[in-house]
Amino acid sequence: MNFNISISDIIAKNEVQQAMHLINTSHRIVITSHLSPDGDAIGSSLALYHFLKNRGKDVRVIVPNAFPSFLKWMDGADDIKIYEYHPKGGQYELYSADLIFSVDYNTPKRVGDMAYALEKSRAKKILVDHHPQPGNIFDVTISYPEISSTAELLFRLLLQTGKYDEITQPMADCIYCGMMTDTGGFTFNSSNPETYAIISLLLRKGVNKDKIFSKVFHNHNADRFRMLGFMLSQRMEIFPEQHAALVYLSKQDQAQFAISKGDTEGFVNYPLSIKGIIFSTFIREDDGLIKLSFRSQKSFACNEFAAEFFNGGGHLNASGGEFYGTMEETIAIFSAGLKQYETKLKAAINEL
Repeated sequence: MNFNISISDIIAKNEVQQAMHLINTSHRIVITSHLSPDGDAIGSSLALYHFLKNRGKDVRVIVPNAFPSFLKWMDGADDIKIYEYHPKGGQYELYSADLIFSVDYNTPKRVGDMAYALEKSRAKKILVDHHPQPGNIFDVTISYPEISSTAELLFRLLLQTGKYDEITQPMADCIYCGMMTDTGGFTFNSSNPETYAIISLLLRKGVNKDKIFSKVFHNHNADRFRMLGFMLSQRMEIFPEQHAALVYLSKQDQAQFAISKGDTEGFVNYPLSIKGIIFSTFIREDDGLIKLSFRSQKSFACNEFAAEFFNGGGHLNASGGEFYGTMEETIAIFSAGLKQYETKLKAAINEL
């Protein structure tokens, strides 16, 4: 039996051609990504950064706010500009760019205070993203929600342009990190055999997947685990009728622990290990708003739940949202939403 797996050219040929034309005719290029950048955002941005720099371009990576320390090992991370620290400098870079890449987000609102300068810039704009419902401000829209991560989509773009030979080990490390983190270590949104064919091609570039896993997931301080233990013992609610679980942390809860940016990453996944739970939600109080993360199993569409109640969205089994109000109001809306979705949750739990 032949197990050779080819990688499909899923990106439309005209999109590939238009993107390469804009790259070839531009010199000053800015790469942007979303608020609270995660592994996919940083990995994709830095892989693209190295690709463009190696082609002689003047490149900047600008993100709206700080990103977790466990992502700072990637080559080029020290060159990333944080917009909230130097907004005037960030505006200058956006206004003076020939070309702007929007990486791992679908609409300008996902970049927070950077949105105005992004939209007003006269630079051509290319979207590379895997979230549904892309905005309409882009000159080239490369948007494929069925792909596991933006990092995988970027790899496919490079492959379709015939640039696999230009992928260096640092680029491959960044792409692999993006793919790994956006699938929870390949535990969700990662059932496409081609995803693993791509991993094979990245390994051929010298990627040490075990080392990357350790740098990302074995790189936390002790207080993160103390906070996790506190959350699971004191701030977890189970909704057995809806096969759902909720974990949450107020600002006061978080203040008890010496934590860093990104230390709550992955907290939403823990309740999914409980028998009978197929929908998990993590609510975290932040400055001026409430942030929510949703994870689900089987066919339950947590992105629909996020969109209906919390101005959110994302993928079938992994999504996010936000709410401007109190923690008590947020939990009340969540609880009411569960009752509305009870039929769908029960249908999903009964799947074979």
